[in-house]
Amino acid sequence: MRARQRAGRGGRRPRVAIVGAGFGGIGLAIALKRAGHHDFVIVERAADIGGVWRDNTYPGAACDIPSHLYCYSFEPRRDWARRYASQAEILRYLHDCADKYGLRSHLRPNTEIESAEFDESSALWRLRTGEGETIEAEVLVPACGQLSNPRIPRIPGADRFTGHTVHSARWSHDHDLTGRWVAVIGTGSSALQIVPEIAPLTGHLTVFQRSAPYVVPKWDRTYRPPSRWSRRLPPLPQKLARLGWWLFNEALVSGLTRRWPTARLTERGSQMQLRTQLDDPELREKLTPRSELGCKRVGISSTYYPALNRPDVSLVTEPITEITDSAVRTADGTRHPVDTIIYATGFAATEFLASLRVRGRGGRELSEVWRDGARAYLGMAVPGFPNMFMIYGPNTNIGAGSAIYMIESQIRYITAAVRELARGRTRFLEVRAEVADAFDRDVQRRLRRSVWSTCTSWYRHSSGRVTNNWPGQTADYRRRTARLDRADYRAVPPRPAPGTRP
Repeated sequence: MRARQRAGRGGRRPRVAIVGAGFGGIGLAIALKRAGHHDFVIVERAADIGGVWRDNTYPGAACDIPSHLYCYSFEPRRDWARRYASQAEILRYLHDCADKYGLRSHLRPNTEIESAEFDESSALWRLRTGEGETIEAEVLVPACGQLSNPRIPRIPGADRFTGHTVHSARWSHDHDLTGRWVAVIGTGSSALQIVPEIAPLTGHLTVFQRSAPYVVPKWDRTYRPPSRWSRRLPPLPQKLARLGWWLFNEALVSGLTRRWPTARLTERGSQMQLRTQLDDPELREKLTPRSELGCKRVGISSTYYPALNRPDVSLVTEPITEITDSAVRTADGTRHPVDTIIYATGFAATEFLASLRVRGRGGRELSEVWRDGARAYLGMAVPGFPNMFMIYGPNTNIGAGSAIYMIESQIRYITAAVRELARGRTRFLEVRAEVADAFDRDVQRRLRRSVWSTCTSWYRHSSGRVTNNWPGQTADYRRRTARLDRADYRAVPPRPAPGTRP
């Protein structure tokens, strides 16, 4: 059945279609409501909200950013259970936010958007669902995130494996690991959380490492529940904690973007753990990072190295050559018997909006525009794609700090764009090509001096472009997005009403 949900003209505010119900989509929906704008829909392909915090339910899943910084500034939480919140607690926070602001009535769950096309004559985006339905809106906001599509490496023979396989972001809770011979492929952030949790359960655990990550201590602790009396006081301690962690991370990120000496503090934290937590000199050598700090995401864990000391846990650094029906084989010819394979191999992070076919003015394909790597003005707007603003788009990830801070900057900017369109002076806003090109040149120039340009990681497209990370501090991004400059956009005026002179 073909259904249309249209935004009206004649003074009504523009309808906004938000694709994705993670931190970005929920945050924008709240901001729109707080601004008095209620004409929006949140389209979510899953059954409920949550994004990565809905999908990643593996053992030990938790945030590696302190809780007081990993939440909306306009909706702080005073009763976090611990400094680094668990997956369940963060997901509950998002649900509480959605309920508090009445977002359920705007949510369209179990709705996969297959394509989005801009119709210049009507200045509408037409979104086509997997069921053949059409949703229309003046403003399109893809809030799909950078970590939504799991990546499983192509390993010869993987299809012949007769045991159980799972990606960390699609965890099988009905598969009992007790006594199993388990392989964990990958040593990124998810693996660092999974390995200590499952090592005591398995019969034998083999961790396959391609490159050793930097791992720094996790200064975690539990919080005392706030009393009824303390809840009445101003939330000053939480605000000070948020400010302190923000300043700390702003200093750390400069060690990655500008190679400031602050990076040495992180290196020393990792070296300290290597010396104090690993008993075997040979194992310590295997776990010593060879790349420059920050080339790949720095791990935060105080339990990962001790788990590798266990006699029933093996670390393998030889490259994997194939998977057989019951084992993983490495380049030295060794056959490692396993009955369960856990892919902790991250996401197709550089493939922005890969699951969504987007066409702008004149039928221009976004995938073709991004053939050599994604780019967007302020990480949000692309020339030729009017009234489309992305959340957590290209070059808006950060090497240290909270992505929520970056997302809030985008939310404020997009809300300002919706407000501008609501004034009725403009049919659509399209970022000028020369503005977007100048911004991209500046971003790539600054990234060339960053650590991320020195190695291959999920921050870089196959073309070599660093497509994911911001080249400076979050304060710099907040300043750049503080106001919407109409001069940056080609503003197309509204058509005159019938019977009036243009």
